[in-house]
Amino acid sequence: MTVFLNGEAAECADDATIEQLLSQRGLAPEATVVEHNGTALPRREWGEKRLASSDRLEILRVAAGG
Repeated sequence: MTVFLNGEAAECADDATIEQLLSQRGLAPEATVVEHNGTALPRREWGEKRLASSDRLEILRVAAGG
């Protein structure tokens, strides 16, 4: 199915969770923030939240700097 990641169309498995999608893309949960269809999603919900066709995700990677 097609979802939108940071504004770009991307394919993912039907009925995949956000946690599965992030893992598939090699993103470390402790350094990632997810917005799902306009709402910030707590990390504890990533394993439960199933994606649907045309869902919109904004994924931000947190990096330390100085």
